[in-house]
Amino acid sequence: VPVKWADALFCQRPGQALALDSKLLTHRSQGKVTTPVRFDATLAAYVLQSNRTSYDLGDLVQGYLDLHPPATDGQKAVALLELETEMKDRLEKEQQTHVFRQIELPLVPILVDMERQGIGLNSETLREFSKSLSLAIEQSQAKIFGLAGMEFNVGSPKQIGEVLFEKLGIPGSKKTKTGYATGAEILHELAPTHEIAGEVLTYRELTKLKSTYADALPKLAENGRIHTTFNQTVAATGRLSSNDPNLQNIPIRTELGRQIRKAFVARSGLTFGSFDYSQIELRILAHMCHDENLVEAFQKRIDVHTVTASLMFHLETDSVTKEQRRLAKMLNYAVLYGVTDFGLANQLGAGFSVKEAGELIKQYNERFPKVKAFTESTIEEARSKGFTTTLMGRRRSFADIHAGNRNARLYAERQAINAPIQGTAADMIKVAMLRVWDLLKGKESKMLLQVHDELLFEMGSDRDELIEPLRQAMEDALPLQVPVEVDAKEGANWLEMKEIPAPRSE
Repeated sequence: VPVKWADALFCQRPGQALALDSKLLTHRSQGKVTTPVRFDATLAAYVLQSNRTSYDLGDLVQGYLDLHPPATDGQKAVALLELETEMKDRLEKEQQTHVFRQIELPLVPILVDMERQGIGLNSETLREFSKSLSLAIEQSQAKIFGLAGMEFNVGSPKQIGEVLFEKLGIPGSKKTKTGYATGAEILHELAPTHEIAGEVLTYRELTKLKSTYADALPKLAENGRIHTTFNQTVAATGRLSSNDPNLQNIPIRTELGRQIRKAFVARSGLTFGSFDYSQIELRILAHMCHDENLVEAFQKRIDVHTVTASLMFHLETDSVTKEQRRLAKMLNYAVLYGVTDFGLANQLGAGFSVKEAGELIKQYNERFPKVKAFTESTIEEARSKGFTTTLMGRRRSFADIHAGNRNARLYAERQAINAPIQGTAADMIKVAMLRVWDLLKGKESKMLLQVHDELLFEMGSDRDELIEPLRQAMEDALPLQVPVEVDAKEGANWLEMKEIPAPRSE
């Protein structure tokens, strides 16, 4: 008998359930799947076409069955049954059944439980932080007025452009339809030589921290806890995303931004445990391209950025400076994400021309020839097949890989380079979550968040017996040619955490 349950439509069978949105079904069952969800059309469509912008039932029916969108509940239930048959066949033909059955579908109840658990928030900490931000915003605004020699709306990009490029006559302006370009990229270019540009960046950081986090998060707390929503079918790479609020985007890069994390607290008597994959994408790159220099660095547990710098600058590793390591780190990730000469020059900042950035990339490719060969073969695979695959077989398609528009084609090529690496990292942590879930059954400790390569737990009285098994479960999720390492920390809040040393065999 077809049943309508909120927006989830499923067809009940003896001991089974067919759901369009099994996550919502689980929610409506108070966090318990009373009948096993054997198929989820939304997840199946995501595995088959992760670049889709819509997984609406009507769109799926039109796309996979070539039928008009169903209108009644009965028609929708029948459509779901027909979709199951068609999509199972597609999954099998495209060798995606494993990704769907062994990774995505079992993750549904885990994400639901994490959402229900929530994470503790000390709203008073954020209120105090908001007050200090208000004062800092006033001071920043006053400084900008002083440097500009006039008062204006600092929050207006249009007025910022007029002040910088018309009143102050700063060179390097770029016209847009609505005025001058005043984005972060432009301001970062100007900041080293024009103090006002740097101060505008500071002002923007302060106002964003206040409005997006310090003021907004306390309003979302329920009984002292924040409950995010994890999205399984948004990121084309296979990664999870988060919204209402986005807890995967809590600031970490700046000292001021990191203060937001101090407001996230563990329950009384418990502690946070953070388990974070160390340089996992670079490790996956080393495994995939088999470059001897990268592989050796990880096998000997030498800092890979220092190794890259030593090879780039022809130095012994103990002679590498912090600045040289910084450049090497940017280069490592520039290659990983297919960054252009121009893009790297922007990342390196003032003092580096596009030509110099290009020379650094050239040196890198000479020192790591198998990395270059890997990126070229990956692009060629995308051109010939239309898709690339992760180590676990997840596919990502690239519609623009043969595009006539050069920018669209180059963008697709950069995505193709990164997709197997970032997608493998996404698969790895999802498998780790499945393993961890089994370890935590019946335990006081709970898994609360997944933030890219990190899992965050509330650790209870069983902390001592779980620390190393949790770490091991993550490290063993997907064996690589190089060692996989997980950095573990613990503390009363998400900011102030101390390292938990790992037992290492010689």
